[in-house]
Amino acid sequence: MLSLWACGGIDSAFCDFATLPAQGWAYGDTISLTPRYMSDSIAAGHLVVALRHNNSYPYSNIWLEVTHTAPDGRVMRDTVNCVLADMYGRWKGHGVGASFQFADTIPPQVAVTAGSPITIRHIMRVDTIRNIEHLGIMLVP
Repeated sequence: MLSLWACGGIDSAFCDFATLPAQGWAYGDTISLTPRYMSDSIAAGHLVVALRHNNSYPYSNIWLEVTHTAPDGRVMRDTVNCVLADMYGRWKGHGVGASFQFADTIPPQVAVTAGSPITIRHIMRVDTIRNIEHLGIMLVP
């Protein structure tokens, strides 16, 4: 249901979301999302990282490392600083109640292969972060 809500208004080659554990997301836990159901075996565009957090998330940002394998076999790794709150502490994401959804585009255009996993891990300076509820990836033209 979350992926339909998150991807409903976006023209994307693929979209996949994962629910994160309620006890938190440990530093060593890598979330793996696999592009499926693409119209072609290789698609090009910009990766968009999307997440849903609740009002109790204690930081104004989250650092993520996004890794995927290009069609030519090169491992591509991007570091993304998702700034979730403005300088006054107001959440930038949109949401209802205590949950907010935020999306950030990773700048360089990439090509991804259907069935080749895209992995995401947080690289914050704490072992376990809490109150991130869902994490996803989309490829938009």
